[in-house]
Amino acid sequence: MKKNKTYLFLFAMVFAAAACNTSGLKKTNSGLLYKIISDGKGEPAKKGEFLKIDFVQRVRDSVLFNSAESVPTYAKVDSVPANAYSAMEIFPMLRKGDSAVVVLLADSIQKKSGQPLPPFLRKKDRIIVSFKVLDVFANQDLVLKDRDASMEKQKEKEIKAVEDYLTTNKITTQKGAKGTYVEIKDPGTGVAVDSGKEVSVLYTGKSFPTGKVFETNTAHPNNKPIKFVVGKGRIIPGWDDGLRLFKKGGKGTLYIPAYLAYDAQPGPNNKPYENLIFDVEVVDVTDAPAEVHPNPVMPPAKITPAAKAPATTPANKTKK
Repeated sequence: MKKNKTYLFLFAMVFAAAACNTSGLKKTNSGLLYKIISDGKGEPAKKGEFLKIDFVQRVRDSVLFNSAESVPTYAKVDSVPANAYSAMEIFPMLRKGDSAVVVLLADSIQKKSGQPLPPFLRKKDRIIVSFKVLDVFANQDLVLKDRDASMEKQKEKEIKAVEDYLTTNKITTQKGAKGTYVEIKDPGTGVAVDSGKEVSVLYTGKSFPTGKVFETNTAHPNNKPIKFVVGKGRIIPGWDDGLRLFKKGGKGTLYIPAYLAYDAQPGPNNKPYENLIFDVEVVDVTDAPAEVHPNPVMPPAKITPAAKAPATTPANKTKK
């Protein structure tokens, strides 16, 4: 696997340099430029099957995403519209072991989508996506089984990175029940953080391992602590886990493996599968206010043998 990922990145670098010259690249019906390197062995992927791929996405001299740094991606082979202008157009041509590159022109993306380009793209840019087909699966059950194994390996990788960092920097921590590493600088002396308690927290979020600040509510005097009820799933799991080691007035740092942070769905200032660091201060711990459940709107009364009350639905959860 490591050899494949090294090859993929070198492959991406070569095509990034060569992509300015489009000779040798083929074109799909939508105008997508592509090239496939294949030994021609085996059958191409069929509609309904799934490709397991590693890929590198580049624009100019910047790498936008490299799946070798996280977990593989799974993509279903399916029919696509003739004007799709997507890498999915070439999926039915691919076999296990194939490598490929697609070149998407930013101005074509804008024309076909009818949407403005994101800030990091210029009109004349070329987005170069290089990928390697690691495997082909016949159905979603096989995909889920393989994905679970990949996620477990990724989890082990994240934990090792955090533990190595703590060892190198001689940081002493306690471990939360779910796996958050907590450096306790002041445990606090008031009410303990626990399920059902409303907690007020000042925090500074930092990228791992650089320590670069990406978010804070302590930068200005007017900033207020964030408030939430512990155990309700409204914050990332690493917070819910690590803050339970503090009482009111406690201060410390949470070292959170990515699987307990934003995992594959980060905010705009973070990367997928990124471990995070949070300096925290537990400003207050109180009993949570009683939840208000508004009365459901009742339909007009009907004279029936057995009238049923309308069903209610749970409120949507929100995460920090």
